[in-house]
Amino acid sequence: MVRVLAKTPVADGVVAVTLAAADGRRLPDWTPGAHVDLTFGNGLTRQYSLCGDRWDPRAYRLGVLLEPAGRGGSAYVHGELQPGHQVQLGGPRNNFPLVPADSYLFVAGGIGITPLLPMIAQADLLGADWRLLYGGRHRGSMAFLDELAAHGDRVLVRPQDEVGLLDLAGFLGAPRPGVRVYGCGPAPLLAALEGACADWPARTLRTERFAGADVLAPVRTTPFVVELHRSGRTVTVDPGISVLEAVAAAGVDVLSSCRQGTCGTCETVVLAGTPDHRDALLDDEDRAAGDCMYPCVSRARSDRLVLDL
Repeated sequence: MVRVLAKTPVADGVVAVTLAAADGRRLPDWTPGAHVDLTFGNGLTRQYSLCGDRWDPRAYRLGVLLEPAGRGGSAYVHGELQPGHQVQLGGPRNNFPLVPADSYLFVAGGIGITPLLPMIAQADLLGADWRLLYGGRHRGSMAFLDELAAHGDRVLVRPQDEVGLLDLAGFLGAPRPGVRVYGCGPAPLLAALEGACADWPARTLRTERFAGADVLAPVRTTPFVVELHRSGRTVTVDPGISVLEAVAAAGVDVLSSCRQGTCGTCETVVLAGTPDHRDALLDDEDRAAGDCMYPCVSRARSDRLVLDL
């Protein structure tokens, strides 16, 4: 359980929420790119990137964008959550880790700046070369500009109403080894970034999405069988029902949160069979390995899957 210490506006439609352990103890350590699950008093559970000082054991900071068309989490944070309130905490969990590199190119769109702030601090601490390209609808909607100003010309602030769409090709330059590109933001930006990095060495680009990826229709439209190896049970998954739902109906609980294939909470080991990956987390190499899946969204290509459940 954590307690809200402060809720502060940091841009148009964006608040920074500071949390501390309700019992005063130190909070779990975390690494750049990590997120936490918050379960609010109304029962909603949502994921937010940690964007504060990772070396401060007493406080977590989150940045939350108000999304009028969202599923209710951001509306609750902006409208109901107040200092002194307590919420359940899950995590931290990191599906977007900062890996060693000679230099880093960071690309943020809107609230996508949040997981990149600790990465920038870490890159600075390590003495690595880095630059940030930060876009938003307009300057007033772009959070944490005051903090980023301290980094001078390493940070390129590019509001869309002033300069148009981000010049990704110009920012990235020619493909070269030793560089890692990290991107977080809306789906169109990440799609454009993936295209701009198509000729770069494999695994150069790492992205994080705040919403499920756009995917094609499932590979199969017929039922398939899921064997739960540890539980000794077998379930049939019909079209229109997720693997997660089918497993739960069989009496086997799997920890889950987003149910969109974005948070990684329900990661499950695949012992046999071929998954139909439909998440926004795994890269092509991980998908080809086929040894894990996210049953909240992913399904089966084969007639049978054997899961370590």
